[in-house]
Amino acid sequence: MAEEARWAESNTSPERVEAALRELLRQRHAANHALAPARVLNLVVIIDRDWKGEIVNRLAGVGRYHASRTILCAVEDGRRTIDASAVISGDAAAGGGIGVLVEMVEMDIGPQHLARIDTVIDPVIVSELPTVLWSPHSLDEGVEALLGMIDVILIDSDDPAHFDGPGAGLQRAEELTDTVYVVDLAWLRTTPWRERIAASFDAPAHRAELADLERVTIRHQAGSVVSALLLSGWLSSRLGWLPGALVPCRTDAMEGTAVKNGDGLEVDFEFDPVDLPVRGIAGVTVAGAGGWELSLDRRRGGMTARQVEAGSPAREWQVLGASRGEGGILGEGVRQALLRDPTYVPALAAARRFCS
Repeated sequence: MAEEARWAESNTSPERVEAALRELLRQRHAANHALAPARVLNLVVIIDRDWKGEIVNRLAGVGRYHASRTILCAVEDGRRTIDASAVISGDAAAGGGIGVLVEMVEMDIGPQHLARIDTVIDPVIVSELPTVLWSPHSLDEGVEALLGMIDVILIDSDDPAHFDGPGAGLQRAEELTDTVYVVDLAWLRTTPWRERIAASFDAPAHRAELADLERVTIRHQAGSVVSALLLSGWLSSRLGWLPGALVPCRTDAMEGTAVKNGDGLEVDFEFDPVDLPVRGIAGVTVAGAGGWELSLDRRRGGMTARQVEAGSPAREWQVLGASRGEGGILGEGVRQALLRDPTYVPALAAARRFCS
């Protein structure tokens, strides 16, 4: 059964919030010694107050990947004071084990707080834990103020509301990698595609086909060009290809080439926007010499693979467990804050070359 305790106060201070959290934790533990506070990760979220309901719902959807303590700062025009609330909740473990308490803090602040939001956040976060920052509403003044005290930043370089074009999103991501570890939702949307492409060449009999690749076509949602570029950047960086700048080829479509470092031959890339109700990749085709071709496509219920080889009939099959869905991207982003992916930065650098 869920255990929950609440506190709220108007015209308060960060120090009062921190004191209230300590008292709530004391009360919960006194009431049930089998409950202990989670101590893994802080998550700081800075948002526009008008979008608070939507963001709270997205945070509720992260499931088991929720942070130990989440601090949601909602910026409201005209506000001069801080109103805050806190909720501590958790379930007693079955069989008499230790149950875990998680903490959610919401603070309504004004625009004038953004420049010194570090002084608002510092008393409230759990010290000695990694701290993740997510600011989905272009509140960059607050981001800059917090860069010195966070460990990870969660961004979506594919967000057209935040970045003016794919080049701007990739540039911002690269700038941030100089300061903090970047978890990019646009990159996470490519994970099933990267996993399946890599698995397709995992067998020793197919390794030689990598050197014969001649064409890559990526079908993507019109607003998800960055995800397509990052997927292409990943292929290029892993295979030692040098990308060149893209040029328009049809309405809204782009094409370009990458030079293979080993033999100087070129690989053709094409980026095709398609009608897709969610952000991300709709399909990928990689083709090699002699007519070999592998296509992966998003379908209802998952992903479909289709392989063509010279002299043989085409084979088609369902790929099980390939898609996490857009609803799971934020939760995966929180999980990735505790990991380190060495392939993102090289893929990002290669993707930027496509935009040069």
